[in-house]
Amino acid sequence: MHILDTERLSLREFTPLDAPFLLRLVNEPGWIRNINDPGVRTAEEALSWAEGRLFKAYRELGHGFWAVRRREDGALLGMCGLFKRPALPEPDLGYALLAEHEGRGYALEAARACVAHARDGLGWPVLMAITAVDNPRSTGLLAKLGFVEQGQEQLEGYDEPSRVFRLKLR
Repeated sequence: MHILDTERLSLREFTPLDAPFLLRLVNEPGWIRNINDPGVRTAEEALSWAEGRLFKAYRELGHGFWAVRRREDGALLGMCGLFKRPALPEPDLGYALLAEHEGRGYALEAARACVAHARDGLGWPVLMAITAVDNPRSTGLLAKLGFVEQGQEQLEGYDEPSRVFRLKLR
């Protein structure tokens, strides 16, 4: 299902056909370093991971992490979206790109559109975000969006502390 478009990007729900892409994405060194290692090593495991992590959220929450595609050629670049983690009091913004697509402004463009969707489309008053403690690129992106750091927390489900950010939308 199509979610939204930006100047260069289109965001849509992931489908089972995206399992090979998701396998590649969750095994990127940046994903493993800055998010976690979900232990997904086959396309079948990627499909199972997507069912529990992505498709279930679409059905139950009506939002989640969406596939980020480049409009000019349809190439899948990564994911970006809105998710309600049990460990956080408010929904949060999350994003990840394949390393080959970093540094071109795609993450900022997709994240900016997701923030606008949370505010204007969903009517949310607050949005949160988390990063690894040592992830200057993500903290810089969040600062450009107006997020304010709330400090570090040890969140359930994470091995290391996370930096927690908050953005008032209303």
